[in-house]
Amino acid sequence: MTPDKRRQYELLARRDYMKYGGAVVGGSLLAGCSGDESASQSPDSTTQSGTTQETATEQSYTVTMSPMGEVEFDSVPETAMGFYPWYADMAIAVGHGDALQSLYAPGMFGSGMNNYYHQLDGVSIDWERLTDPNPGNGTDKEIFYEIDADVHFIDPVLLAGQDGWNSDDIEDITQDLGPFFGNYYSTRRVDPPEGTRDGYEYYTVWEMAEKIAAVFQEQQRYQEIAAVHEELMNRIKSGLPPEENRPTVARVWHLDGAFQTFRTSEPGIWRADIWPLQPKDAFAGLNWENAIGDMDYEGLAEADPDVLLVMSGTTSYQNVAEIRETISNHPVGQKLTAVQNDRVFASGAAWHQGPIMTLFGLEMTAKQLYPEQFGKWPGYVDGEPLPEIPNDEQLFDRQRLAEIINGANA
Repeated sequence: MTPDKRRQYELLARRDYMKYGGAVVGGSLLAGCSGDESASQSPDSTTQSGTTQETATEQSYTVTMSPMGEVEFDSVPETAMGFYPWYADMAIAVGHGDALQSLYAPGMFGSGMNNYYHQLDGVSIDWERLTDPNPGNGTDKEIFYEIDADVHFIDPVLLAGQDGWNSDDIEDITQDLGPFFGNYYSTRRVDPPEGTRDGYEYYTVWEMAEKIAAVFQEQQRYQEIAAVHEELMNRIKSGLPPEENRPTVARVWHLDGAFQTFRTSEPGIWRADIWPLQPKDAFAGLNWENAIGDMDYEGLAEADPDVLLVMSGTTSYQNVAEIRETISNHPVGQKLTAVQNDRVFASGAAWHQGPIMTLFGLEMTAKQLYPEQFGKWPGYVDGEPLPEIPNDEQLFDRQRLAEIINGANA
């Protein structure tokens, strides 16, 4: 990725990380939605019962997810409007990547996901054919009609909070084209806009992936992937050192000589590759709006993490080698424990946390945090695919995962 494109992505991502959460949406949007307010917060939860229900005809079925409630499908969607990458990863995981017609910033996000997919034989997608539903000026209603998808993987609460949108627009698109099926605020477990909070539920990446699988009627394939995750988590949990021996960890985004900081000790889809590993959060106790903070070198030095993880470092959006050198040359940064002990690592991208990306992310982060227990992370070279791990050091079976995705057992 060129410096100009990397800079474009950094500004784009920073804007959208902070953008949502303050918009006011009319309560009528969620009229008729069902479900209680509680949600599972198990770090390794992989199943959710009652996802799909039989309806009056053999062909139709319903899938339930907040904030939509019960969503009826006359048949399995042949086309899907993807918005954020975790929805794309969820569709690809159950063999329906070809259904995707769009993705937010497909060139940038797609190239980052390819850095992981290259280890899975037969798993690929042509990102260039996908339309960007948000080409820089917000999401226009007309683009939904241009894409003409059977299902729209975007949270209607998030969409209705954008300028120029209201609940009538959501209803029109649902009637004219197909239903919405998305849940945005599970990403960081922050409150949705006022007027939409009553009954809004939060899901783990695995709970949401199961629901996306149900949309495509791929419950069996999901269960097979969930079994891979369960085995991985059992291996990790059995090898975790005692809490007092775990490192303090800071996850940051480096931009213009400062740091945007992220929680590691709280649930949420964007933390699916680190929260289950239960490290000590270097920023625990700090109060940030929307679970994201801003910090200078002095603030980072006060936290002084044992391990510094650079957000999106494995997807070429941030050049970790350059960032490591920049921090090492700073009079305050060079004194950080993580810098002195050579524990500044490239980390995954929060927006990519579907089941495939999360499996790779858990393995990578486990090796970065606990090398004595799970083997040393070999490092990441900017612009290259994720490094190959020797078979005897892998924490999950790539070939098995690829066969599930490709439907070898179908």
